[in-house]
Order: sequence, then structure tokens, then C-alpha cells
Amino acid sequence: MTFGQAVRSCYANYTTFSGRAARSEYWFFVLFQCVITIFCWALIPFGLGRALLWLFALANFLPAICVTVRRLHDTDRSGWWYWIAFVPLVGAILLLIWFCTRGTSGANRFGPDPLFQPD
Repeated sequence: MTFGQAVRSCYANYTTFSGRAARSEYWFFVLFQCVITIFCWALIPFGLGRALLWLFALANFLPAICVTVRRLHDTDRSGWWYWIAFVPLVGAILLLIWFCTRGTSGANRFGPDPLFQPD
């Protein structure tokens, strides 16, 4: 999945908690969020940055949660594992490992493989 496809997919599925998200979809969306956030921070001295940062954060709150849950589904874990992020340090490390891990090959209980390309 390319950068543009990943961002479009995340916004197209911004309220979809079911299904799976490939590593590329998740990490390209994280990269997109980082780039826009840095851009907004750069605009703070000019007076526009804070407002844009708040609008961007508000607009991306739900899509970010949804793609995270779908990424957990790709590793054959329930989306409820997202709550482990509240365990200091250990939760964040565990989630990072899971997000970097390759998803299950073929279909799992959450849906078909997002990387499967039929002939």
C-alpha cells in the first residue's frame, strides 16, 4: 500500500473498527500525522499553528483509534488490547512490538488478509 492509499483508506474507514489494517497502512498514517503535526508546530509563531493543531487532532482522533484497532486485528488480537497502552512503559512497548509484527497470513477471525492480491 502506498502512502496516499494508506491515508485515503484510513479516512474512508474512519469509523470502521472491523476488519484488518496492514503494517503499511498503519505506519503511513502515523507518518502522515507526524508530518502534519510538525507543520502545525512550525506555524505556531505565526499565530495559526495552535488552531490548526487542535483541528487536526480533533479530526484525526477517531481515524487513529480505528486504524489502531484494525492493526491489532491484523495480528489476530482483539481491539480491546488497545487499553494496555495505559500500563506505564510496558503497554507502549508491547503495542509497538505488535504494530511492527507482520500480520497473520491468510484470513483470521477478523477478516481476510489485507495484503492478499487475487490473480
